[in-house]
Amino acid sequence: MPKIVVIGSGIAGLFAALRLSEAGNQVTIITKERSVDSSTNWAQGGIAGILDKTDGEGKESHIKDTLVAGDGLCDRTVVERVVEEAGDRIRDLLSYGVDFQKEGDDFHLVKEGGHSARRILHARDATGAEIERALTEAILQKDNIEVREYCLGVDLIQRVHGQPEMGIKGIWCLDLETENMNALYADAVLIATGGCGQLWEKTTNPKVASGDGLAMAVRAGASSKDMAFFQFHPTALMTGNDKPFLITEALRGEGGIILDDSGLKNYNINGGLPEKYSFTLEYSELGSLATRDVVARSCDQRMKITGAKNVWLITDHLPKELLHSNFPTIEKRLNEFGLSLGKDPLPVAPAAHYMVGGLKVDIQGRVMMSNDNPIPGLYGIGEVACTGMHGANRLASNSLLEAVVFANRAAEHFISNPIDSEEEIPKWRADGMQELIEHAPLVRDLETLRKTMTHDVGIVRSFSRLERAGRMLDLLTEEVDLIWRKSIPTRELVEIRNLVLVATHITNDAIQRKENRGLHYNIDLI
Repeated sequence: MPKIVVIGSGIAGLFAALRLSEAGNQVTIITKERSVDSSTNWAQGGIAGILDKTDGEGKESHIKDTLVAGDGLCDRTVVERVVEEAGDRIRDLLSYGVDFQKEGDDFHLVKEGGHSARRILHARDATGAEIERALTEAILQKDNIEVREYCLGVDLIQRVHGQPEMGIKGIWCLDLETENMNALYADAVLIATGGCGQLWEKTTNPKVASGDGLAMAVRAGASSKDMAFFQFHPTALMTGNDKPFLITEALRGEGGIILDDSGLKNYNINGGLPEKYSFTLEYSELGSLATRDVVARSCDQRMKITGAKNVWLITDHLPKELLHSNFPTIEKRLNEFGLSLGKDPLPVAPAAHYMVGGLKVDIQGRVMMSNDNPIPGLYGIGEVACTGMHGANRLASNSLLEAVVFANRAAEHFISNPIDSEEEIPKWRADGMQELIEHAPLVRDLETLRKTMTHDVGIVRSFSRLERAGRMLDLLTEEVDLIWRKSIPTRELVEIRNLVLVATHITNDAIQRKENRGLHYNIDLI
């Protein structure tokens, strides 16, 4: 019986594990914390898709919106296939027990930035948590799926050391409860580890988002793609809270408007609809519902011009019953800070949100080398992968869709092309290594890394700041490598090793780009 290791417990990893198990494979899911501690669980908005396969006009509209948001860099073939498969994959989620919100007998659909129509299924403002719940419950019913929590993937094991073209045969992972390093054999490894939002000081991502899967694949010979494109969500709640809380784009889809201090003042004095006072109209005729790259950049630039720490999301012109019914999670969190929907201006600002670039994969989710050949037995799915779906900027609520479509494709590819050749795998060697007792240098290095990425590789960039970041990353790489070579791995050491590597790929890709496109905006290229 083939053995597969899935790294990550979000929608991509769980869905792929279910598909593989249903075909008779033995699946082990490893996840750094609890199964629910994934970016999927934090996703509020929803999953975009056309359920009716005969709705050619609806699918063509979804394709067009995706291509426009991607600013000319989407792979049209990938976009068409994902949109075409959306209905089937959403029905799969329904079959696993996902409970999307309904309006009568039909699903209640919402609209978000960049969408020209209502096509997003949701579970109020906790869609990710509902998907995570249903898939996790389905996983628990499978005898051939093992879930190992508090298990951190460290490095992939190659079939022939130094020859990625020969494939992957397992993974070394750190048991965070026993602190033991274990080697797991795998006929195939599916990387579904999400993104790397922890590179920046302010992020909507969970603390597990440290780029682990991308980094270990790159060290095993994989190629990254489009790493310069990192999406900042324009409306994260900023009330002095250490952890920014995402205010879903669906709130703007229902009519929420972004204002700066001046716009808020004029709105309070003159009244009327707040939209006419929004500075976002200076950047796009779509105003607060423009694509995320445009809205985040407009917020960032306005805050820099005025010196303000935030802009404002206004909802007091909207029906309170609708807001409190559709956004209970947000309302509950706002109440903790003495705020309420439909009443108070909400202080918001952009925060690091989604890695649009990632591991270069093909249409089946196979991870590619620099020569465009796949690494046998290695797949990348979900946020960690760069499929060509998102181009230079992801359209809202396309991420869950892409994840489930490519999870299915990767699983189907392995099922049709099985590998079953269990081999001996080497044990982790710690000869001469010492326990890392003093973590203070790593803490300082992590602070330096986050400040560098925040100030020099953020929403708006320049060549001088990118080159400065590159020099700092070279130094951090050297310092972290010195500690890595002589120390028994800890979670802190593994994570900063991965973060520095991913940051280097992001920065190098940004330096090499000679035009502004989507999420990459260099003031020297204007």
